[in-house]
Amino acid sequence: MLTPAFDLSQDADFLTVAIRLPYARVSEFDVYFEGVDFKFYAKPYFLRLTLPGRIIENGNEQGSYDADKGLFTIRLPKETPGQHFEGLNMLTALLAPRKSRTAKPLVEEIGASEVSEEVVEDDDEELDWEIDQTPYEEATESALNPQCPYGFGNLRAGVFQRLQDELSEVIDVKNPDFTPAAERRQKRLTAELAKFDPDHYLADFFENEAVEQILKYRPWWCDAYSKMVASLENRQEQDHAGFVSFSEEEKYQLRKFVNKSYLLDKRAHQQVYYSLIDILLAYCYEIQVTEGERNVESAWAIRKLSPTLCWFETWTNVHEILVAFGRRVLCYPLYRHFKLVMKAHRDTVKILQLGKSAVLKCLLDIHRIFQENDPAYILNDLYISDYCVWIQKAKSKKLSTLAKALKEASLTKAQLGLELEELETAARLVQEEEAAGKVAPSASPPAPGSSPEAGDSGSSESESELESDSESESEGTPSPGTEDSAAEELSGSQGAPVTSPLGPFLQAASSALPVSTRPVRDGVACVDTPGQALRPLIEELGEQLRATLQVAQPEGTTAVSHSSMQGSEASDAE
Repeated sequence: MLTPAFDLSQDADFLTVAIRLPYARVSEFDVYFEGVDFKFYAKPYFLRLTLPGRIIENGNEQGSYDADKGLFTIRLPKETPGQHFEGLNMLTALLAPRKSRTAKPLVEEIGASEVSEEVVEDDDEELDWEIDQTPYEEATESALNPQCPYGFGNLRAGVFQRLQDELSEVIDVKNPDFTPAAERRQKRLTAELAKFDPDHYLADFFENEAVEQILKYRPWWCDAYSKMVASLENRQEQDHAGFVSFSEEEKYQLRKFVNKSYLLDKRAHQQVYYSLIDILLAYCYEIQVTEGERNVESAWAIRKLSPTLCWFETWTNVHEILVAFGRRVLCYPLYRHFKLVMKAHRDTVKILQLGKSAVLKCLLDIHRIFQENDPAYILNDLYISDYCVWIQKAKSKKLSTLAKALKEASLTKAQLGLELEELETAARLVQEEEAAGKVAPSASPPAPGSSPEAGDSGSSESESELESDSESESEGTPSPGTEDSAAEELSGSQGAPVTSPLGPFLQAASSALPVSTRPVRDGVACVDTPGQALRPLIEELGEQLRATLQVAQPEGTTAVSHSSMQGSEASDAE
């Protein structure tokens, strides 16, 4: 028999069951419903549902068939009009058979009604005092439990002995079957400290444009949460499942799951809820960073950010879950920013407040991501598939309590144990020092025509003489616009010694710095800015300087004036 695709909906008085029956012979079908039981048969399809509320046969039931769509629709009256049926979208739970309500024990020993006299303990039997004795040693966890449990509710063990080669790339803990929970945690903390990169963290902290852009994305649960809050403000009592819808692919996933019942003690039950928070935190981070678009790294990111999935971690409170998640966000993915940790925290609270439907929708997406990745699909067998079945039967009140506990939990950077605040303070100090160095006044630039090696060729006294000569001649020095003025400037007064060949040019350069008039081009005088006028002026002064240096006396001889040197050359020529 095949289980057909089906949907359930309701209004105040009726429950509607829509069944898809392609290629079925609808002329031959049977429908049975009474109380919470509903059965439908049309060869080769068979559907049996355990409804969350009671229905009744009173003559108002209706049925129709759409041949084009292959859709059979049945409307069934509710036994109590106005009653709201909760969990109509939990398809796997609806397919489960109704539980037996008998008080008879499920496990019973057969043939043990009479006790044999041979097994009755003889109180008069003498105790043997000569028995071998061994010193007392406190038993470790590994000794009490040779194979350490893991998986959903810590119900699995020994899996990695058979699949070590396949699972070595999925999890971080080595040999988990014989690694106790305390040792797993210690190894995880050591691995995170070794992986933490301060440079990567500071780069994302100061250059956070990409992170700010990512934070603008709104996942689907944000809109659903806004609608729920608006309905509560308007005092409209509505099932939270009405804000979350499942696609056809997700409904197909739900029908494929095998219904199970989980025997969990109080401690295991608590671990299941805590690990659910851890897995949802990792999922919310991945959806936020990829902006809802899954990629080839999504499976790696989810399992890497969840200590439950990659280290088989166990938890005792909500706060330590947040600390572990925050540490892994700042150690492993591409974007390592504390704001992303807090955003995932808020989103997980919203998902839990939306109820089982929102949690189930996230788990189905995680299941699909892992199923398409090899070998991450193993984590579906260990955790996610069981979560998808278990959450459909979980109490909504407990999810609300869990959401409240997570919302009240707080997390600071100091609690992560990575010295983030110290790193940020040190980085800010370095930035302030660099900024102060950039705005500090720089040394005054050297005068035009001088070279950095001027201190090597002449003494400080000669430099002061050059400046004094330049100041004394500044009043009577004409503008260096014509060749006559340049010749008069070069010759100087009759008989006056030339202290340095650079003296006249320093004054000329300083007078020409503000604005210089370049030669006339096509009848238009070209006026340049000070920076542009400096280059042609230096070239012109350089040519005159070379001409002067050719007639200068060698070092160590008495300097004479340019006019007297011309007179001596004339007498030699005669």
